[in-house]
Amino acid sequence: MAEIVRVNSKDPEPAVIARAAEMIRKGEVVAIPTDTLYGLAANPFDGEAVERVFAIKGRANQMPLLLLIDSVEMARELAADLPEKFERLSERFWPGALTIIVPAGARVPGAVTGGTGRIGLRLPRAAVAMAIVRQAGVPIIGTSANRTGERECATAQEVEEQIGGAVPLILDGGASGATRASTVVDVRADSWKVLREGAIEAREIEKVLGTTGGTSVTGDGKAEKRRD
Repeated sequence: MAEIVRVNSKDPEPAVIARAAEMIRKGEVVAIPTDTLYGLAANPFDGEAVERVFAIKGRANQMPLLLLIDSVEMARELAADLPEKFERLSERFWPGALTIIVPAGARVPGAVTGGTGRIGLRLPRAAVAMAIVRQAGVPIIGTSANRTGERECATAQEVEEQIGGAVPLILDGGASGATRASTVVDVRADSWKVLREGAIEAREIEKVLGTTGGTSVTGDGKAEKRRD
């Protein structure tokens, strides 16, 4: 079973962060608290670690993974040809619970993009995740710490129950105050689409990007095309 180590979610202990970051640099997958729910942290540039994340989740490897970053500058280093819509969304909602899918740059491994050529990026409002990124010196995979199709985890104990046998370390930052995962929006030069409505409502995205060329979601979770 995984070792569970307490961490202060607001002011994380440097020794705990250093240990987690070192494990990630060595190719391990670690479960950590974020500003939404618990996530799996791994080095996206380590192919074996990426494969391990997919295996832990039981997730198809044709799906892109989310990367947590520590700055908009890091997003620019990872992406290619960022559309203007990205600028508006990142200025309004980052740091926060919005994942923005953009074209992946050449340095992002194809396994991380799921072969799509696109990557999900999020600048979280989470001290633990931000500290790990900075200590590790790389962005970290931040996909939810649960098996695909099962309930997302709001506590370290829930992570242990679901996947504790598959990760060596779980950082316990207490119960997440969030009840929903991040909202995911795919932005392109001439269009945008909310793929998942989470902590940020789709209508808030629409307020920033406008209705032209956008696909939002209705209250029942189904997509609807927005037209003028």
